[in-house]
Amino acid sequence: MINIRFCTTEDAALVADMSRQTFYETFASENSAENMDKFMQTQFSREVLVKEVGAGGDIFFLAYDDEKPVGYVRMREGDKLPELGNRRTIEIARIYAVMDSIGKGVGSVLMQKCIEVALERNKEVIWLGVWEKNKRAIDFYTRWGFEKFSTHVFMLGDDPQTDWLMKKEL
Repeated sequence: MINIRFCTTEDAALVADMSRQTFYETFASENSAENMDKFMQTQFSREVLVKEVGAGGDIFFLAYDDEKPVGYVRMREGDKLPELGNRRTIEIARIYAVMDSIGKGVGSVLMQKCIEVALERNKEVIWLGVWEKNKRAIDFYTRWGFEKFSTHVFMLGDDPQTDWLMKKEL
């Protein structure tokens, strides 16, 4: 059974390590080693990620399978997208499951928690960005009722990549 709990600053190192591991496992085979290394050493360094946990506007939850950490979510309030106007929004900045737990319900439990948090905070729209080549993630979000509404550029090292922006009306 997957359990979810709120992250505290004491969890920052665990979240940072899980972030780096899952990002690398998911995207290294699709990108050059140089671009992955540059991204992992700058924007996705352990130090940068540790500082996010407990930062204002960020909400983190950890998923556990018994005692084993198997995923986490980072939600963010405050970013306003012109495409969404003045609506009350919240972003799913990351929703990650460790590789050996994919397909075991971790993502679904985390997504349900995200929707609960959004509703508790009286949001109208929940949104996220996803790499256009990440079909598994796009299919997952589509099953949860998200739809593409725009795109933006995500820099992975020196490689400008296209992310789909997807939203779900609440």
